[in-house]
Amino acid sequence: MTDKPPAEQTPAPPDPWKSFRGVMAGTLILEAIVVLLALPVVGSVGGGLTAASTAYLIGFAVLLLLMCGIQGRPWAIWADLAVQIGLIAGWVIYPGVGVMGVIFAVVWLMIVYLRAEVLRRQKRGLLPGQTPRQ
Repeated sequence: MTDKPPAEQTPAPPDPWKSFRGVMAGTLILEAIVVLLALPVVGSVGGGLTAASTAYLIGFAVLLLLMCGIQGRPWAIWADLAVQIGLIAGWVIYPGVGVMGVIFAVVWLMIVYLRAEVLRRQKRGLLPGQTPRQ
């Protein structure tokens, strides 16, 4: 008699991309929070909140939150990285907003690197879910 469970009860191997999508969506949510936290800074330290600067910051935060819904697409990580150009352009509103854009661009470049590393390991069969248990 074997101790192996029937085939229909064998759990599916873990999907590394499911958790990776969660990391990307979580990063976008954190970025949206940071962008919204720039509102009082721009209002008190910067040149003051104008209709254009308020619309830019709130609109950008909404865009980041909406992008959480596309993280399942294969091109989503490149769209996330491209959006950082818009945040870096916020330097015009207040230099601190542009600095936020540079910092988050570095974060997204790191995520791109991690994605490439997971792909490399997946192709070589080195991910934990790909190795047979003994």
